[in-house]
Amino acid sequence: MKKLYFPLKEEKELEKIRVGDEVLINGEILTARDEAHRKLVEIIKIGRKLPVNLKNSLIYYTGPSPTPNGKIVGSIGPTTSKRMDELTIPLLKFGLKATMGKGGRSKEIVKAFKRFKVIYLITFGGCGAYLSQFVKKIELVCFEELGPEAIYKLIVENFPAIVGIDIFGNDFFDKIKV
Repeated sequence: MKKLYFPLKEEKELEKIRVGDEVLINGEILTARDEAHRKLVEIIKIGRKLPVNLKNSLIYYTGPSPTPNGKIVGSIGPTTSKRMDELTIPLLKFGLKATMGKGGRSKEIVKAFKRFKVIYLITFGGCGAYLSQFVKKIELVCFEELGPEAIYKLIVENFPAIVGIDIFGNDFFDKIKV
């Protein structure tokens, strides 16, 4: 199993990662769902500085549920990634290097990931309580008014995922027949 550390120190780290690889994610990752993406894209459109550094980062499509007593975070499972497709390309231009969620992505996103050398990671839907154990710290970054859809920084250790799209444009969902 390969380990990935975010933010990436060097982009070339992704050259060794292939579609279907099982990976363990470590370091700092960001969370963002639909509304946070819309706000980021609005900020880009009006030419303001983003409230978060996307360079060499990973965005995990999740919204943490309320934190139970004695826990670091509540359930933190992935949401459907395709909903972010129309809002992703502007973020790639700011150096975003990975996204993570569940389900397939559009052909346009696969092409964009190849062009910008970005990977897409798939993690386990329906397993949010299980995934919470890999989160060691959570911190609000911006858009507090969005509640669980705000952008949070997670410190993760050995967070499990599978490479869904590699930087060469190979797509996991092209390989499976349902």
